[in-house]
Amino acid sequence: MQGTINRRDFLRHAGTRTLALAGLAHMDAHAQSSKRPNIVWIYSDDHAQAAVSAYGSRLAEVAPTPNIDRIANQGMRFNNSFVTNSICGPCRAVILTGKHSHLNGFRKNGDKFNPQQQTFPKLLQGNGYQTAVFGKWHLGTNPVGFNAWEVLPGQGHYYNPDFITAEGKKKNHGYVSDIITDKALHWLDEERDTDKPFMLMVQHKAPHREWEPGPDHLTTFDDVEIPEPDNLFDDYENRGSAAKLQDMSIEKTMTMDSDLKVWPKNISDSKAQRKWNRTLGRLNEKQLAAWNAAYEPKNDAFRKSNLSGKDLVRWKYQRYMKDYLRCIRSVDDNVGRVLDYLREKGLDKNTIVFYSSDQSFYLGEHGWFDKRFMYEESLRTPLLAMGPGIVPEGSTSDAMVQNLDMAETFLELTGARVPDDMQGASLVPLLKGEKPPTWRDAIYYHYYEGEGKVHNVYVHYGVRTERYKLIYFYTLDEWEFYDLKTDPAEMRNEIGNANYTAEIKRLRTELRRLRKHYQVPGDTA
Repeated sequence: MQGTINRRDFLRHAGTRTLALAGLAHMDAHAQSSKRPNIVWIYSDDHAQAAVSAYGSRLAEVAPTPNIDRIANQGMRFNNSFVTNSICGPCRAVILTGKHSHLNGFRKNGDKFNPQQQTFPKLLQGNGYQTAVFGKWHLGTNPVGFNAWEVLPGQGHYYNPDFITAEGKKKNHGYVSDIITDKALHWLDEERDTDKPFMLMVQHKAPHREWEPGPDHLTTFDDVEIPEPDNLFDDYENRGSAAKLQDMSIEKTMTMDSDLKVWPKNISDSKAQRKWNRTLGRLNEKQLAAWNAAYEPKNDAFRKSNLSGKDLVRWKYQRYMKDYLRCIRSVDDNVGRVLDYLREKGLDKNTIVFYSSDQSFYLGEHGWFDKRFMYEESLRTPLLAMGPGIVPEGSTSDAMVQNLDMAETFLELTGARVPDDMQGASLVPLLKGEKPPTWRDAIYYHYYEGEGKVHNVYVHYGVRTERYKLIYFYTLDEWEFYDLKTDPAEMRNEIGNANYTAEIKRLRTELRRLRKHYQVPGDTA
């Protein structure tokens, strides 16, 4: 198996800096002579790759994402984009540091990010860039390394959200996806120094649970039937214990009230009251009236239907998916606002725009929602990029990339030095349509939160190659092996299949090598 080399060797062999400079030279001559490129990073939360229509899926026709697709159409779609640890806060820490969770210190939600450590925004500031972040942060400490920032506390709220600012917490009125974009565009238009290049992070809360649609999309998809995945009623036969012991099923885990928006007529339970206060309790009178007008007729029809069994699961799936996709529709609207602003101001000529999500999400596959597992639906994440003169229009890349690579990419694009202790690789060659011969052919994954925590997904780590995946659930002492060519939905654990003995041995060797390479402490299994 092809080796993973260190950063100095990668840059020497792949010629990353040369490719970056060559790409910049193709940009508009006047802009190139006077400015280094700006970067806009648009980041959503739990947006499944399958729910971006540019990727094509069962959802592409019924729930298109036309503005997000503009980035793919005018730039590049990464077909094999993966995360290192499929959960919100850790993914954000990896983006900032270019290091795996065990090195940046943020392994699971609830940890606190060390703001004193090296991050790409600090390095960009040292290289003459303005940096700003607006929206979801979820790292437990305030942003450092940004000229401007306003972030949501924790998960934040969909309606009338609070924002943490340098001056303290402030309540904003409106819908969170619109407000985040308002803040970003205001900074671009009124506050930044127009003589300096910028790096702007627009980080959406949506479509994170509990999927509260915005006022513009409360009835979107009411007349649409969302296609079901083939394994909505997965029985987890031929799988290990972890799939059977999880607590993230549409059937059993989703709540009727805050998740599915069917609230009791009178709320007397204290737990339900707390959930109400966190969700619909934040709406003002006008917002709540619009919400009730949209949901109560649908809820009354559901109550009268008296569904049970698979029919009830199917109803839950439809309600969940429509609310999830409604939240995405607001994100897509606001991506369009950002792209339109850049074009109207002429900034699009010298700005590289990325769209991604902290991780992907289960949309009924295996009967699940949420993320965490190393299975494909949550391991993959959308990644799209556009930049005139750098990224060929309508291009794709099949190279295996990770969120681990983004800090290095931002630094390389802006001409800043990439520190040797960062663990990813700049995507600049791939953005130019060139795949270095030394590019990785295997990725490492590690989930730390574990059993007894939210959704009861057992800790595990593993390796994925182009065709195969090996996962070790180490507190269960169980291995899983999948052939993604013959079993793309990962329905058959082949760890005991003698036909794969040689391949399993090879992946175990590769897993040990990757753990050593990435300096993962503990038993190498």
